[in-house]
Amino acid sequence: MPELSKELLEQYEYIDKLTPIMRVRARGTVPLAHVVTYGCQGNVADSEKIRGYLAQMGFGFTEDDEQADFILFNTCAIREHAQDRVFGNVGALKNIKRRHPGVIIALCGCMVQQKHVAERIYASYPFVNLVFGTHVIHKFPELLYKTIVDSKRVIEIPDETGSIFEGVPLHRDNPIKAWLPIMYGCNNFCSYCIVPYVRGRERSRESADIIADANVLISEGYRDITLLGQNVNSYGKNLAAPKSFASLAQDICELDGDFWLRFMTSHPKDCTKELLDTMAANEKMAKHLHLPFQSGSNRVLKEMNRRYTKERYLEIIDYAREKMPDISLTSDVIVGFPGETYEEFCETLELIKKVEFTSLYTFIFSPRVGTPAEKMDDPVPYEEKSKWFSELLKVQEQIAAKRTAAMVGQRVKVLAEGMGKTGISGRTGGNVIVEFEGDPACIGKFVEVEVTSSLNWILKGKQIV
Repeated sequence: MPELSKELLEQYEYIDKLTPIMRVRARGTVPLAHVVTYGCQGNVADSEKIRGYLAQMGFGFTEDDEQADFILFNTCAIREHAQDRVFGNVGALKNIKRRHPGVIIALCGCMVQQKHVAERIYASYPFVNLVFGTHVIHKFPELLYKTIVDSKRVIEIPDETGSIFEGVPLHRDNPIKAWLPIMYGCNNFCSYCIVPYVRGRERSRESADIIADANVLISEGYRDITLLGQNVNSYGKNLAAPKSFASLAQDICELDGDFWLRFMTSHPKDCTKELLDTMAANEKMAKHLHLPFQSGSNRVLKEMNRRYTKERYLEIIDYAREKMPDISLTSDVIVGFPGETYEEFCETLELIKKVEFTSLYTFIFSPRVGTPAEKMDDPVPYEEKSKWFSELLKVQEQIAAKRTAAMVGQRVKVLAEGMGKTGISGRTGGNVIVEFEGDPACIGKFVEVEVTSSLNWILKGKQIV
């Protein structure tokens, strides 16, 4: 464990104060926390820190909000649908607060980092006790202590970009797969994206701290480790001794142990041949590249402020496939960006057909308050965009079915993750789901599976012993 900063030592003092307080407040033998996470893997990693703090205070965890003494929603701001969903679920907590007045309700994350959202919560949801933004997660024990002792609502949403604090305790739910943040924030300012405004500027962790964390994960039996950052390709640029992301990945691959190393998200403008060469040269690096292209139209990409062209994107894909013919490619696509025409949308379809992605994360454009795209003219009605969206899904479904069908008869390495609907469920290095017949004792291990049949998105098979 790294040497703790003064700020972190203070948080552990608050933990010592909170432990007996929460024990007395608990309705059961131990206080129970219900933590709900919305959004990306970065939010999942943040929730692991919050649960780590709660575990240090003596909390147990429950999926039943009726039983909880503390309820927290870690929110997402990436799309309007996610935001509306949070507001609806927060509103439902009013009845729980009425039945159990002592329960503490808290909101954190990207959504509440936005000033207009924080103001709405303060005005419309008086039963919410604690609201804190993305830059003060390390101060959670202090904020919770103030909420309880002062018996007042606490709202902590500083505008300044937060610092990196090493040594925050973690509580992971998955014993096989682990998220490992390597950096925070984003400097890209894509015109549609709220992330730089709610997560702040890029800050990279020291490589020694990351490698030490990876070593611990491997020793604890984790077999699938994903390095996290809004743009992992920018890792290390702001360190006193700059270090490339490819170099960091190489250092982790050299650690002893049997594991796969993944990463997300990778920005095309910074995706280097060095990184792809590192992936190709290391068996421990999963042959899976998630590389969001967002649009196949150069004009739309320019309006998005993505800073690459369709041609540059395809060059990266061609080089990746040259070095790793079996690589699995996934991506993000926005349908109906302001001003996008149907002809430009068709350019996106052509790119999808050319690359033949394993899978896509597809979204209809959702304006975010405070971003440049919010103010752009958007003449195409949502109903028309929905038709485009359906057309895209149909194309990708056909590609996915073709790709999975081509894998029938192959033998693939699979990490067995747990029991599925029809057998053991796991994933390939390319992040394709496989359900297979086998010995449940293999869960948590790498096994060889023969693919016997396929559906659009998953493979079926049997374990080879």
